[in-house]
Amino acid sequence: MFSILVAIPANAKWAQNGATVAGGNGQGGATNQLYYPFGLFVDDNRTVVIADYWNHRIMQWKNGDTTNGQVVAGGNGAGNGLNQLNQPSGVLIDKETDSLIICDLANQRVVRWSRRSGTTQGEVLIDHIACWGLTMDEQRNLYVADSGKLEVRRYKFGDNSGTLVAGGNGKGAGLNQLNGPTYLFVDRDHSVYVSEYWNNRVMKWMKGAKEGIVVAGGQGQGNALTQLWGPQGLFVDTLGTLYVADEENCRVMRWTRGAKQGTVIGAVNGVVPGTGAGANQLDRPMGLSFDRHGNLYVADALNNRVQRFSIEKDC
Repeated sequence: MFSILVAIPANAKWAQNGATVAGGNGQGGATNQLYYPFGLFVDDNRTVVIADYWNHRIMQWKNGDTTNGQVVAGGNGAGNGLNQLNQPSGVLIDKETDSLIICDLANQRVVRWSRRSGTTQGEVLIDHIACWGLTMDEQRNLYVADSGKLEVRRYKFGDNSGTLVAGGNGKGAGLNQLNGPTYLFVDRDHSVYVSEYWNNRVMKWMKGAKEGIVVAGGQGQGNALTQLWGPQGLFVDTLGTLYVADEENCRVMRWTRGAKQGTVIGAVNGVVPGTGAGANQLDRPMGLSFDRHGNLYVADALNNRVQRFSIEKDC
């Protein structure tokens, strides 16, 4: 996200085993549990904010607290009241207003919740939108992926219509089309990166472009290093290297700028350990982010946890 610029060395490697920093205590709604975590955001101080999808809430886990998180939005059952969320899929922190901006997917709205203590309800920023993922640039423009209209729009606060920046030409695999847009990243040049679940690719739409460029995948559904299968969360570092949660392949991939194939983070000789709940395994990775030190955070959805993979110190 815009608030954290991460410089990661080109030869960086990450630990094969992850450490659980949120959840990991089975599926449930207690404060030490998650139930299918989707999008996440990592703040400067390594506080992790998580869209806890089936618990209809946003959870916050402070760095070092591996026992219990805190409900910071929703948590009042599924519903469309201003004190409720329904299947939240994405979240970010807006430092300017010290608030959370949330994709409230099943309610088809984007809402804002203050992070100040005592806040019991949010406010609707954008409605009638099948928001899946969102991000923000340094000018505080909000970018939202609409999985219903198959487009990405840029919004200024107070604007409910926005400006089209990607897609909007119907369902398809053309370079001017999207199919299943999920998560987003915007870089300092205001290029927008879009994960496309059904097209099994990540696209880069430069500012003002009428079509995108395939920067990862796009070679059909599969598990080869040239392929993705249901990409979700993504992140781009200062070198332009792309990181993507490859959900159906249960892996995280790294694609350097201009590369025709990616590499698998945490894999041994390029081989993923396999789906499971081990420290070196993932089961349906969804959201993905980094802290400013280059440590990788993954929402491990079916394991109901968030894993941190530490960057190796000698890279």
